[in-house]
Amino acid sequence: MSRRANDPDIRVAGNTNVGRYSEALSGQVRRTNNVLMRTHPIRPVIDNRSARNLFLARHALSENPRRKQSRADLLSLIERIGFVQVDSINTVARAHDMILFARNQTYRPDHLKALLESDRELFENWTHDASIIPTRFFPYWRPRFVRCAKQIRARWSDWRRPGFIEMLDEILAHIEQNGSAMSRDVGADEKKSNGGWWDWHPSKTALEYLWRTGELAICHREGFQKAYDLASRVIPAQHHEHLPDEEAFIDWACTSAIDRLGFATSGEIAAFWDSVTPKEAAAWCADRIGDDLIEVEIECADGSKPRRAFARPDMPAQAREVAPPPDRIRILSPFDPVLRDRKRTERLFGFHYRIEVFVPAPKRRYGYYVFPILEGNRLIGRIDMKCHRDAGSLTVAGLWLESGVKLSKRRTAKLEAELDRYRRFTGCAKVDWADGAVRVVS
Repeated sequence: MSRRANDPDIRVAGNTNVGRYSEALSGQVRRTNNVLMRTHPIRPVIDNRSARNLFLARHALSENPRRKQSRADLLSLIERIGFVQVDSINTVARAHDMILFARNQTYRPDHLKALLESDRELFENWTHDASIIPTRFFPYWRPRFVRCAKQIRARWSDWRRPGFIEMLDEILAHIEQNGSAMSRDVGADEKKSNGGWWDWHPSKTALEYLWRTGELAICHREGFQKAYDLASRVIPAQHHEHLPDEEAFIDWACTSAIDRLGFATSGEIAAFWDSVTPKEAAAWCADRIGDDLIEVEIECADGSKPRRAFARPDMPAQAREVAPPPDRIRILSPFDPVLRDRKRTERLFGFHYRIEVFVPAPKRRYGYYVFPILEGNRLIGRIDMKCHRDAGSLTVAGLWLESGVKLSKRRTAKLEAELDRYRRFTGCAKVDWADGAVRVVS
């Protein structure tokens, strides 16, 4: 393995002829014995720190978070990161609000509401989970709706609630004639069997199916309850005009994924939107290697064998030049896009994270809903905190710093500043620390 001249951060693997670096990266094709052959490409090795900086920059965590954010700025931010996951848990704030607040502390939830419910610049549907998505991407959800319909119909008939298929036309007719509806407005006479989160009555299941497959769209929420209307009345007309063919759909999904990830395996590309299959993403990568893509090796945080990935040809230079994130502390939502792929997070940051919501309380290592802590380009620990709005208090029940991370005076001040930002964001009057809140990672 040799070091590229004048480049302390990027090495090359495979071909050690550094003088042919640019030629090899372009995937030069030459003729040997009248057989066209592609030269073996040099694989740049991106050091772990540069990889983390690039990844965080692509996820909008490298800019000044105090810059005043307009409604248009918020839309640009969401388009940049691709989507914002929605989740019902509200121990401090909703996941989407925390994701956006982590990137800009002047974020205003009423701007998001306006973009969703009046401007219609955003819509809600599915990526790997329920998410807020830029409406200009809606044409690329139309092929996805077709793909999902057959899969969901078969799967939900088995494990959701039988009988919902027979309700589809009735639900559509009801909404067309009466306007938007919530799940409480339909199926009043239908009984649940055993209760529980997923025990939907057939009409509720029909609503969700019609939303997931594009016939309905969420027009607004009351509290956190979804109100559904015909997609043709919610999504602006111009976004219904274009239906991408399969090739364009796959190309958009893979291109937009790699551009947001910076570097990725074909499996990670497929998982970003969860719209195309791993096989389709692998074929897309194979077709573009040497032209639109190169292979790189990404150093892991633990020093293990570098991870081979695909990237744009200019990515090594960008990784070398990208500025590190501000050295401040940010508390992230468990559903932040940076943490979307837990294995990738562990390789890049050396940080193992698991949501323990569904872990029985006696078996939890940390807590019900614990938030990762980002300092600069490092994940340094996790914090268990909750808003007690009736008491006006943001309470810290537990703080666990990673091995080797000290709670110095400077770090304490940065953490207290972030907690105070959350206190103000959530409308609490004070921050309280429980006795014995500072723990040691075992």
